[in-house]
Amino acid sequence: MKLAIHGGGSLEVSDDTFGAKFNEALIHQVITAYMAGGRAGTKAQKTRAEVRGGGRKPHKQKGSGRARAGTTRGPIWVGGGRAFAAKPRDYSQKVNRKMYQAAMRSVFSELIRQERLVVVDDIDIARPKTRDLVALLQGLGLQRVLILVDECKDNLRLSAQNLHWVDVVDIHSLNPLALVRFEKVLATAAAVKAVGERLS
Repeated sequence: MKLAIHGGGSLEVSDDTFGAKFNEALIHQVITAYMAGGRAGTKAQKTRAEVRGGGRKPHKQKGSGRARAGTTRGPIWVGGGRAFAAKPRDYSQKVNRKMYQAAMRSVFSELIRQERLVVVDDIDIARPKTRDLVALLQGLGLQRVLILVDECKDNLRLSAQNLHWVDVVDIHSLNPLALVRFEKVLATAAAVKAVGERLS
């Protein structure tokens, strides 16, 4: 299949990579795993056994009129431990390479079907100025855009870092969440070609 390049010309790409069926369940699973992998998993609380103190019985068993108690560190006491204390854990989920690649193919194919992928020959920012990048994107009629390049240049990265509605990634840091977060994806022809080679 051929992808139109903005400004004229076309780019030949693989039907298997950019014409795959939309698999929502697989994309959901891969994105969930990606987000889970970003969780720190360092939360920790203390149980009644780990809280300091509580070794002495607070009052005698009978005669006080109060409920019997053997410690002041039970979960129902102020200053006591948690009943079901959170412990550090690994939230990462295993995703096979074939699953990941299939999900990425599905996302790119759906972007093309929805006309959300805009391909250009090159993105040339001569100086690190935000207004230069804004002018370029306005000329293309783009808002909330992910810029995908084969190699991230400093001028482009610096021009975009103050725009909360723009993100710049290269093919090595590309992830499924970034692709679905933005309304449009602006990609260079070289980046699309490289993605096709990585996912084929």
